[in-house]
Amino acid sequence: MHDTNGSDIIRSISEIVGPKGLLRGDDVSARPNYSWGAGSCPARAIVRPASTEELSRVMALCHAHDQSVVPWGGLTGLVNGITCAPEDIVITLERMQAIETLDAEAGTMTVQAGAILQQVQEAAEQAGWLFAVDFGARGSANIGGMIATNAGGNSVVRYGMTREQVLGLEAVLADGTVISSMNEMLKNNAGYDLKQLFIGSEGTLGIVTRAVLRLRPAPRTVQTAFVALENFQDVAGLLRRLGTEFEGKLSSFEVMWRNHYHYLVEETGKHQAFLPTHYPYYVLLESEGADPERESEQFMAVLGGLMEEGHIADAVITQSGQQAAQLWEMRDDVETLINTISPVAVFDISLPIRAMAGYVSGLEADLKQRFPDARLLSFGHLGDGNIHLGIGPAQDKHAVECLVYERLAGVNGSISAEHGIGLEKREFLHHCRSPAEIKLMQTLKDALDPKHLLNPGKVIQRGQGA
Repeated sequence: MHDTNGSDIIRSISEIVGPKGLLRGDDVSARPNYSWGAGSCPARAIVRPASTEELSRVMALCHAHDQSVVPWGGLTGLVNGITCAPEDIVITLERMQAIETLDAEAGTMTVQAGAILQQVQEAAEQAGWLFAVDFGARGSANIGGMIATNAGGNSVVRYGMTREQVLGLEAVLADGTVISSMNEMLKNNAGYDLKQLFIGSEGTLGIVTRAVLRLRPAPRTVQTAFVALENFQDVAGLLRRLGTEFEGKLSSFEVMWRNHYHYLVEETGKHQAFLPTHYPYYVLLESEGADPERESEQFMAVLGGLMEEGHIADAVITQSGQQAAQLWEMRDDVETLINTISPVAVFDISLPIRAMAGYVSGLEADLKQRFPDARLLSFGHLGDGNIHLGIGPAQDKHAVECLVYERLAGVNGSISAEHGIGLEKREFLHHCRSPAEIKLMQTLKDALDPKHLLNPGKVIQRGQGA
């Protein structure tokens, strides 16, 4: 029976999760409703289950009452994937943060989905291992949200995205069914790989509750450099050369166009100028290894040789962890961009490396013609085909989005490299997904969530694939 005012279902949920498991009123409205911590959550309640079993019972109840549910991770997403309507309830796994087991022999870790990324990284490090996904929001992002969005970050060029770090998982479907696929093996070809249904699905097909994570051998030394280059051909060539010369140990390759580096260093004064700001391109690069002396010698020799050959115009090799941290603080400082260029539109796109220089220069020309007062700041991981764009002031955000995304279709790019679709990018999905692909997405949604109660409206709209 469907209750009209919602009080009956809230009372029933409270009986399942207890007083600590349910937030109402001001405790709900104090939470955000949009990316970047904006807005006030209008949901009728926030439910905080303490176990998979509790969540299963809550979801079965919601399914029976046609109650829509919005799953939350650490609220660090950037595409409004957590946005609620007044009739929704929120599910957060913030009471499920346990690191259950760590197998120091096999290099696996079993965690609850509410575990915070930084805590997982530190637990792995203490055991002599590495959890390889890393990005600026490490202190608040949780594992369930990372799995739901297939998070990327700063080390994808070597280790891959979150998908490559997940061996198995457990998830609760819209009707409360628990799918426990807690595989611990690297190789398991026994039928469909069901975990892939939930990785990157943004909470629209199920809610991840636990996961088996793959750990990597922890590097004993990290070499960091910041280099300047005269043209994009040298940037692409440097990536190719370092992949070979560093013998597969290149772990980060972060590129800043001059417009971004000059802005952070000269115009805002927020960061130290490690190199002069007149070069067209800058690369923050890292190599990881096991032998500090050998790795340092190799690192110096490779970069020295590339400078002699004219592929690198200028370079600084960090002499301390503090210097490396300063460089990463500059790279991760999106907050300055958000706070100093207003209103700003931020983009997360991917495209073939060969098309990047032409794409950015063409977009810059389009912006200059349509919006003479707007500026473009370009930076990104690049080694994995991902660049980020900051454009502002963007008084007509939708028109700017159309410029950015329409150009991608011509180079077979993607409107989302790592942040997902959420609500923010849903109308532009057709620029990088075919009608047949969108229809198949709709088929999966209809099969696993026929009432469309799980994160409704996110990624694809009901009937979008028809």
